[in-house]
Amino acid sequence: MNASSFIAKKLRFKGRIAMASVAISFLVMIIAVSVSSGFRREIRSGIASVSGDIQLTPADMNYIGEESPISSEPPSLGPISEVQGVKSVQPVIYRAGIVKKDDNIHGVIFKGVTERDSLVDLGISIPDRLSEILDLGEGDDLQAYFVGERVKARRFHIKSVYRSPVRADDNLVVLASLEDMRRLNGWEDDEVSALEIVLEDAYRDGPLMRAKTDEVGTLALVHASDTDDSLVATSIMDKYPQLFDWLNLIDFNALAVLILMTVVAGFNMISGLLILLFRSISTIGTLKAMGMTDKSISAVFMRVSSNLVLKGMLIGNAVALALCALQNATHFLKLNPDNYFISYVPLKVNLPLILVADLAAYAVILLLLQIPVRFISKVDPALTVRAQ
Repeated sequence: MNASSFIAKKLRFKGRIAMASVAISFLVMIIAVSVSSGFRREIRSGIASVSGDIQLTPADMNYIGEESPISSEPPSLGPISEVQGVKSVQPVIYRAGIVKKDDNIHGVIFKGVTERDSLVDLGISIPDRLSEILDLGEGDDLQAYFVGERVKARRFHIKSVYRSPVRADDNLVVLASLEDMRRLNGWEDDEVSALEIVLEDAYRDGPLMRAKTDEVGTLALVHASDTDDSLVATSIMDKYPQLFDWLNLIDFNALAVLILMTVVAGFNMISGLLILLFRSISTIGTLKAMGMTDKSISAVFMRVSSNLVLKGMLIGNAVALALCALQNATHFLKLNPDNYFISYVPLKVNLPLILVADLAAYAVILLLLQIPVRFISKVDPALTVRAQ
């Protein structure tokens, strides 16, 4: 054990206020990181459940109707399914429709899917916003009209109401059975409107999603023959840009919180360390008189401060993780879904990201503490020892 370590262990620095400030700062930082990650997970998962992460559609798809069906098993299906990060590829059928209840009429998009077994025999699942507009719920019937070469009418039965991450009244998606929509369009068993690709969570980040979209589009182009459908790949980032801009704003706010809390913790530690240095002037003078260098004395006080920062960081992390677990279990912190798209504060404990935030904040705080330790070089041992 060197002299600096020995003296640091003997030097008492209570600094409860500074440690509490550090703990609160790290608590706020971890919560900010968890909220940002939670919103990204919930919003992206919600959008993916409605429209997938990537869509393969006909190049000339301008109208969602009976025209321009594509094959549900194009030549590129196999290579696309084997792309790293692709979780599933689902055939879907879109059809624009008009729903009506009494005098209330609203345009919607019907989406035929395969993964919901309950949506058979004209069963549908409607978004919560449409439920509010038409005042309809589970168990009610819904009259719909489809305009094409001739107007077709269908009476659907509402099996469930789902919460849509997109609250816009002009983009309401009604989920129906793929077979019901195929019969409505008069299509063959292998004809669909689009193929929706769902990515694994790790590939839903902006740059990775765009890279996968380009890769899928390239495979669709390369494996298509002259007689095959011409397909284009579109990511949900292009379909719902406003949502992703909103998520980017949340990330920016989280980054601002990280910087602010790090600076607050750093300056509180500077104040605490200055108090310790002023109280230890005689000790510093004695150590200098015994031949200890300024660098070694600075190492003593830096070690004491570092231990205090680590204790505050551990306390802040522990409390933050406990609050995250409580919120995920109970959802006691509520939100207005009209403004935030979901009804509670989502928290995702991203341990690698939390560790990076902890290490970065810890390093910045130690750098800031280099400012007050410069005071040590100004201490004259002759004066301090004489005063003692």
